Amino acid sequence: MGVTLSAVLAACSGPGRPITEAASESPSPIAPGVPAMLYTHCGIKELRVDDMFFLAEIPLDGGGGNPPQGWGNPYQAGTVTVSGSNAIFRDDKGHVITFVARPGATGFLNICS
Repeated sequence: MGVTLSAVLAACSGPGRPITEAASESPSPIAPGVPAMLYTHCGIKELRVDDMFFLAEIPLDGGGGNPPQGWGNPYQAGTVTVSGSNAIFRDDKGHVITFVARPGATGFLNICS
């Protein structure tokens, strides 16, 4: 199973790589718990899984261009599960973030730069 996962966030400075890859096999339907590296550098607000774009139900931002305390920077290892219009990111630290699909979206609302 392959997934391309990325999160892109606004209002931070410095270079950032907004695309994170999980699994390297050819794309196929999303399976539960696909390993992923969530880009967290400027907070957690948006997510892309394959060609679908999502917004965090509750955006997380530690301020000053950083993720909240307790999150890796610039990435957090975990898994992502897509079910219907939701994508859920989980990690071994107990973080759980739900993202809601943006139907028809073709790009991120904001790009962390």
